[in-house]
Amino acid sequence: MKSPRHSRYARHRFLAEVLGHVVWFYFRFPLSLRMVEEMLAARGILGSHETVRQWALKFGQSYAHQIRRRLPTPGDKWHLDEVLISIAGKKHWLWRAVDQYGLVLDILVQSRRDAKAAKRLLRKLLKKQGVVPRVMITDKLASYAAVTRAVMPDIEHRQHHGLNNRAENSHQPTRRRERIMKRFKLAGQAQRFLSVHDQVSNLFRRVANPSAADHRLTRARAFQAWNEVTDAATLA
Repeated sequence: MKSPRHSRYARHRFLAEVLGHVVWFYFRFPLSLRMVEEMLAARGILGSHETVRQWALKFGQSYAHQIRRRLPTPGDKWHLDEVLISIAGKKHWLWRAVDQYGLVLDILVQSRRDAKAAKRLLRKLLKKQGVVPRVMITDKLASYAAVTRAVMPDIEHRQHHGLNNRAENSHQPTRRRERIMKRFKLAGQAQRFLSVHDQVSNLFRRVANPSAADHRLTRARAFQAWNEVTDAATLA
């Protein structure tokens, strides 16, 4: 007997496993929409690059929310950094926070690089994480110090360029995707894409210097979690 479909897949002719795999391809690897389309065609699944885009928009955020709920409690040391990105020829700033283990806590695309933008990021982090960090590490942007004193006056705040490599390195996957996508077209598009991209990366991130056995076990658990998030584990 055929299993019932989850309501999110109503009116889709493809199985949950196929739809979830397409979204995983797009957000997990530096692939363009047309590259994903071609990979599907090689497996006998016919659909346009626009179909891939619509699936990513429809299901990506839902998957990301479920991944966030499954991730372990973040570390007590937060690294914050901002990087310049060009959107439609205008300067924007991508603000990102990661913990000491490399888990991306949140991102925020803003048109400003000042105290107001830093405060918005911190308030979003506190609301989403529900905890206050023990230590916060940033670069020497003065806005961080001013906002930290106002929002989280009791934490230890370290400002040093050399201490913030973890946050700075977290921008590298974004740079790769920018090149593949030929830059983001809208600030909202960048926010939506990266908020999903970073959560998928969190789920499948590789711990530094694991043994082969530990790596295989961690990867198997990530795939199991992904199948549960996409309902591929229970629905046919």
